[in-house]
Amino acid sequence: MDYKKAGVDIEAGYQSVELMKKHVAATMRPEVLGGLGGFSGAFSLAKVKEMEDPVLLSGTDGCGTKVKLAVIMDRHDTIGIDAVAMCVNDIACAGAEPLFFLDYIACGKNIPEKIASIVKGVAEGCVQSEAALIGGETAEHPGLMPEEDYDLAGFAVGVCDRKDMVTGENLKVGDVLIGMASSGVHSNGFSLVRKVFEKEMTREGLNTYYDELGATLGETLLAPTRIYVKALKAVKAAGVTVKACSHITGGGFYENIPRMLREGTHAVVKKDSYPVPPIFGLLVKKGEVTEHVMYNTFNMGIGMIVAVDPADADRAMEAMKAAGETPYVVGSIEAGEKGVTVC
Repeated sequence: MDYKKAGVDIEAGYQSVELMKKHVAATMRPEVLGGLGGFSGAFSLAKVKEMEDPVLLSGTDGCGTKVKLAVIMDRHDTIGIDAVAMCVNDIACAGAEPLFFLDYIACGKNIPEKIASIVKGVAEGCVQSEAALIGGETAEHPGLMPEEDYDLAGFAVGVCDRKDMVTGENLKVGDVLIGMASSGVHSNGFSLVRKVFEKEMTREGLNTYYDELGATLGETLLAPTRIYVKALKAVKAAGVTVKACSHITGGGFYENIPRMLREGTHAVVKKDSYPVPPIFGLLVKKGEVTEHVMYNTFNMGIGMIVAVDPADADRAMEAMKAAGETPYVVGSIEAGEKGVTVC
């Protein structure tokens, strides 16, 4: 008896590392010390000394049951972008620059080409967010997970000067809410998505083309989560102060927008201020999902919302557009109980 007969293939693990090296290399920053294969990832904080009062911010998250669609479609090269996005967007909306990322893949069976494809997506997410992929773990779990299944999660660390942290404390009545368009469902609400499309959760069903989507169902649902790091950096570089910011993830508008508010302020979001992607209309129609549940579960086409002074709104939107995002003025801040009205 040996480890391989017990279900864990060490040689496959070595092969996975070799196949992913080129993807990891594309994410390197000057601060990274050492190479792939050490017991820990090392990152120099020499540049942080230039800050008056540096603060480290961290985030960890996964892709939820969106991974199940990647497994069904046997397409694994974008799910890693989602894992990175869920972490770095949280860090960025607090005002920080992501520095580095680590991934964790648990799988029923280590298939090197498949693991390398997953890490390729992780590396792409790191490139988009300018974070270094400095480490990770692939754990083979025979008997705990079916051979074809896996789960993916990540952890990111960022930094900002305390004076640049986005806290919402200076939010005031009349401030403008700018929303940046999402790429679709992103990485939240997929348990509901899979229930609504339960009969379509096969390779054939997900490859079905929908006129209203202009793509197959699988392509639409697997579209990777947008990463807003560069857009938020561009807004800061344009001299605009982001007073408050919310990453619209699980819990949709109703849970996430109040998290950016201070006491005595109330956010009002206009539903007709931007186009809602057709996938959400299809979910409503097919699943008979109520409007409240939709806005309480999904991003509804807006992945990140920032609050700025009205005088800065145009400049902020131009910076977002220059960074490749599509912004909309979606509402404003009013006086009232901490919360959000979607109308």
